[in-house]
Amino acid sequence: MRHDAHGYWIAEVGGDAGFPERQPSLDGDVRADILVLGGGYTGMWAAWHARRLAPEARIVLLEAERCGHGPSGRNGGFVNSMWFSLPTLRLRFGDQGALAVARAAADSVAEVGHFCEEESVDAWYRRGGYLQVSAAPAQDSVRGGAVAAANELGVADVVEVLDEAATRARCDSPVFRSAAFYADAATVHPARLAAGLRAAIIEAGVEVHEHSPGRRVRPGSGETVVETEHGRLSAPAAVLATGAALLGVRPLRHALTATSSHMVITEPVPDLLEEIGWSGGECITDSRAMIHYFRTTPDGRIAFGWGGGSIVAGARLGGKTDVDPSLARQVEAHMRRFFPGLEGRAVTYAWGGPIDVSPTHLPVIRSLGPRGGGRAFAGYGYTGNGVGPSQMIGRSLASLALGRSDEPSRLALIDPPPARVPPEPFRYAGGTAIRRAVLRKERLEEEGRSVDPLTRAVCGIPERIGIHIGR
Repeated sequence: MRHDAHGYWIAEVGGDAGFPERQPSLDGDVRADILVLGGGYTGMWAAWHARRLAPEARIVLLEAERCGHGPSGRNGGFVNSMWFSLPTLRLRFGDQGALAVARAAADSVAEVGHFCEEESVDAWYRRGGYLQVSAAPAQDSVRGGAVAAANELGVADVVEVLDEAATRARCDSPVFRSAAFYADAATVHPARLAAGLRAAIIEAGVEVHEHSPGRRVRPGSGETVVETEHGRLSAPAAVLATGAALLGVRPLRHALTATSSHMVITEPVPDLLEEIGWSGGECITDSRAMIHYFRTTPDGRIAFGWGGGSIVAGARLGGKTDVDPSLARQVEAHMRRFFPGLEGRAVTYAWGGPIDVSPTHLPVIRSLGPRGGGRAFAGYGYTGNGVGPSQMIGRSLASLALGRSDEPSRLALIDPPPARVPPEPFRYAGGTAIRRAVLRKERLEEEGRSVDPLTRAVCGIPERIGIHIGR
């Protein structure tokens, strides 16, 4: 098994060769109309939409490494909508705000497919839907809130409740009990999508500078300035889209938490997929807070991940989330529990990466600068569900950076009521204790054992201080 920071997806496209023509690092003093910091999905989508909305604007994107080589190129490739988040969306934004966000997120699933078709990007886009399964009695009720909200808001058709027989007809895992099926979802090869998006923005005239980490970032009401080792970039409008690294930007230090997730992928097992009936291309999760997520590939592999990784202390990631042999072994063991037919089949790759987690488990766009003013905006907080919503958030960021007044610039996710996480060292110490309690609770529930009162009490702390755990 090969275990590194980049994993199967980036290796499949050929590593650096899949992202050709390395773009030069920033050199000298450069001024732009729009500055984009971060070459992942959010930053590249923002640059793509800004270029289409304002063809004459000078748009300059800075990336610390190579565009698409971070979490955007190595995630699970779930292009999900946000219908399952309806209860949280209603609580935060009311019925109309919730519906507007959910519909925009559903449109985003289709927009990713349209982009792949129009730009001839072979990203393995397959609209097979999303299956949220129950894998233990304690998970049976999790989907109920989303189903009830959809019924109450008049959009009952966005979700279908499946009993055990119907669930296992789609994918016959012995741990599946029932499920909710959301048709507004697809899967992609994340690195192929990232490489295609990178090529598209370069072709469209966005100036891209790679291997240009920002050493100092100063968002402000007049202009935003980013200093690198060999250059300085300034612009009156800026988009900050560096994911978990936004912890290093002072106004956002209490706005998110960084955790890790790991994935493994098998050798091709098309015979097993045929045996268990998993032929529809569904992306699947269980209903834990620390979810398991899995999908198939065109050549019959199973890619399986787990969001149970550790919390990162402080603002400097330093590769702490990328390679964790112990966590990789746990992920493989969990996968084999879900799919015992994998006995004797090889796992070929393991890899990990950071997740930027918002306190509400919803993505956020935050205005930066004095008193929230100016034209500097940060997009973050996807909490492991960014492939689909990042297109939506990128479109909104483009409108905001251009000063437009349109529907994307009025999305309820823009400058929502603040939700904060505790400062360090309380964020790391407290988050680690809560993570351990949640993992213990969910393990006991899967084993059919009772959960002790202390564990339940610790698991309840986040909700009592205004932090949402789970979907």
